[in-house]
Amino acid sequence: QDYYGKELQKSEDLKTNACVASARPLPKAVRDALERVHEEVVARYYGCGLVIPECLTSRRILDLGSGSGRDCYLLSQLVGEQGHVTGIDMTEGQVWCGDGASLCPSSIPPPLFPSSSQVEVAKKHIPYHMNKFGYQKPNVEFLQGYMEKLGDAGLANESYDIVISNCVINLAPDKRAVLREAYRVLKPGGEMYFSDIYASQRLSEAVRKHRVLWGECLAGALYWKDLYSIAEEVGFSPPCLVTASPITISNKELEGIIGDCHFVSATFRLFKVPGSSRAGPGQVIYNGGIVGHERELVFDANLTFKEGEVVDVDAEMAAILQSSRFAEEFLIRDGGANAATPQGCC
Repeated sequence: QDYYGKELQKSEDLKTNACVASARPLPKAVRDALERVHEEVVARYYGCGLVIPECLTSRRILDLGSGSGRDCYLLSQLVGEQGHVTGIDMTEGQVWCGDGASLCPSSIPPPLFPSSSQVEVAKKHIPYHMNKFGYQKPNVEFLQGYMEKLGDAGLANESYDIVISNCVINLAPDKRAVLREAYRVLKPGGEMYFSDIYASQRLSEAVRKHRVLWGECLAGALYWKDLYSIAEEVGFSPPCLVTASPITISNKELEGIIGDCHFVSATFRLFKVPGSSRAGPGQVIYNGGIVGHERELVFDANLTFKEGEVVDVDAEMAAILQSSRFAEEFLIRDGGANAATPQGCC
């Protein structure tokens, strides 16, 4: 709490680039949606960019670590009035930042706005946004609770199409529980699409207990290979790496503590593939029907689907496309060679 309330006055005070927003350009639809979000919601969001998957119309989305609700209100527009977005954040008094990138003291708000928890800020602006979006009834809700215990917040089995989180799981003490709960609330064929910080090796105790490294989102980073084993243990498909960028350390003292460990900020997608969907490799053709991705769909770091082009995919990817919300966007047929093996991020 002291780290964020006293030592950090501006983003330039950070000693790494782990919690700095990405410079990647945003699609026009997302930029336009952001402009319609209330200024207080944006100001109270201490964020690191956005985690926005494709093909969202009429979907049900759960945002882990939703903070002031910025991403939820953005997604509210992308899913449309028939879709639904739930944001869940920690209990009052000390709450995750809007993207989960840091543990923020709610008693030290940005200037101009009264002190209140992130969830309270999110809730009070529901009427404003529903009116702004022209919706007859709210398609967003905000809950206080823990991502390791979604059942305690009343979230039922198989109730969401997509679970997202933005740099929040690294701060969870029980990462298996987070993925287990995400898997439980996802519908068959559902997706967990999330960004986080990963390490090239398991972290030493000195790193894991270092106060500043916790504040910089590094001390809780998962060894990237452990993500693969945890995902398999929980029941997810093998992680698909979407993007990865190295994290730089601009402090000699911290460099000495970290040693030869390297960190990356990476986005992965995991799917809850029903056993009945698993068959053999196949050939797929993208129909170009996803708004904003008509000419090509960059699915992950290994696969880009161009409209009308035949692509060979392995059995895992064939099952993902056939069982997920992407099924109606592809012509899928049996046969084809195995695709490239997914690569690690570090």
